[in-house]
This record gives sequence, structure tokens and C-alpha cells, in this order.
Amino acid sequence: MTRSKDSSTSLRIAIQKSGRLTDKTVDLLHGIGIDFDNYKRNLMVKTRNFDVELLLLRDDDIPEYVQDGVCDLGFVGANEIHEKEADVTVLRGLNYGNCRLSLAAPKDGSIKKPEDFAGKTIATSYPNITSRFFTEKGIDINILEISGAVEITPQLEVADGISDLVSTGGTLLANGLEEISTILESETKLIRTNQELSPGKQELVEKFLVRIDGYQQAKQSRYIMMNAPKEAIKTIREIIPSMKSPTIVPLAESDMVAIHTVIPIKRFWIVMEELKAAGASDIVMLPIESMIL
Repeated sequence: MTRSKDSSTSLRIAIQKSGRLTDKTVDLLHGIGIDFDNYKRNLMVKTRNFDVELLLLRDDDIPEYVQDGVCDLGFVGANEIHEKEADVTVLRGLNYGNCRLSLAAPKDGSIKKPEDFAGKTIATSYPNITSRFFTEKGIDINILEISGAVEITPQLEVADGISDLVSTGGTLLANGLEEISTILESETKLIRTNQELSPGKQELVEKFLVRIDGYQQAKQSRYIMMNAPKEAIKTIREIIPSMKSPTIVPLAESDMVAIHTVIPIKRFWIVMEELKAAGASDIVMLPIESMIL
């Protein structure tokens, strides 16, 4: 189902129609200034202010559509890329939709490590990843491919254990299961077709990536402002994990300055304590909508 390279000048992007990735992917697209609506009622949506059309698909169909060039880009979990063994290029990890594909077995059973699955039956919606995992370890197992409600199969005595996506582990506990081993860590990825793109489409991809990178950097950063004595500037500049030199503005009090900069949000509280100890005061942290680096 390869798409003709000349069939459209728009960049076609596949996203999950409904599921655990949908809302955050839509939020990301809106966050980078791409305007659209009615995505819940249509399979294809034309955006209003960027030359992009969205194709809404089942998540397990996205890797193949991108691989074959029907879509130029796609937002999809790494688990689906690996399961389909798709011939695509991963452009970005997007740090949402995080989960893991794990082996699990009844808590009160005898299976406590991967080797204990030898000769056993594993129920899973990810037969390819699971089979490769055990093949690499030289362990023979039986795969029961199933879609939906995988976690109940040990109770029904149709499988000895499962291989399934896990986020918090609550569903496993509710069904009397415990994690044995992680097969694959997964997050949402932005993928690109390996089919040739026209120069116009390649330019659109590059513009799209600039927006994505700015949005991601902003999500991980905060803008901070503070007042500080002039004699503390050198110490504060050494404390701040800034991308570039901070902005320093004189205040009405001749011995004081205002310092503005951007820092990674995960370091804010540690940095704030060090800044206060160095003499900074009136420290304000603000969210950033986007950044162009």
C-alpha cells in the first residue's frame, strides 16, 4: 500500500485514534501551534495553519503505514515499532506514554525468573518481541497470542504466565500476578518513513522537528528570576545550570541586580537552595510555552 510520492504535497502524520497516547499527542500538536479539531469524528483531519494532514489509526497499524510511505511521520509506542519490526527511522523519543513490556506470573506460583518459563505457555499481544526475548536466552516456550484481557489467562488456566504492557503494576496485582522480568522499556516515539521524501516535504519535516524540540525543551525547563547583591553575581553564575549566560539587569538599589535565566525543572529545588545561600532573594519560577534554540 505504498503511497505515490506525488499524491500530496502535505505532510501526512499518523496518530493513534483512541488510546493511552491520543490525548498527549493531540496536546503536543496543539502545543506546537498546529490547529485542528474534529479528530474524534474523522479518520483524516486537515490542519488549518500548517501543511499537515493527520491520519487517525489503530496504534498497531501506524508502523506499517509509515514504513510503506502512506504516512510520512507517525507518533507510536516503541513497543509497536519493535513488535512489527518496522523499517522506519526514529526521529525523537517524546517522554510520554512510558510503560514496559514485562513478563508476569501468579504470585503464589513456581515461576520466579525467565528460565522458569521453559516449556510453559505465555499469553501475550506481543508474540514477536516475546519470542525474540526467549530465543536470545535459548529458552523454549509456547506462545498464546491473544488481544485484550491478557492478565486473566493464568486464572483461566490457559497460560502459565503473561507478557504484557505495564505502567503502574496495579492491574497485575489485582489479578494475583507479579512481575518477573522487563522485556522492553517503551515510550512514545516520532518515526519517519524511509521512503524518499520530496524536498518540500523534507523541509516541512525539519520545521516540524524544530517545533517539537522547542516544545520538549520548554516542558523540561523553567524561567527563573531573582534579585541578588552585585557581589554575589559570580557565585550565582557558577550555580545556575543555564544554557547560556544569564540576563543581568541593574535595579534601583545600586548594589542590587535582577538575574533572569532558564534552568532544567528537575534541578530547580536544589538550585534554589544554593541560590538563597548565595544571597539571592525574591526567586520566581515561571513555565515556558516553547523555546527555539
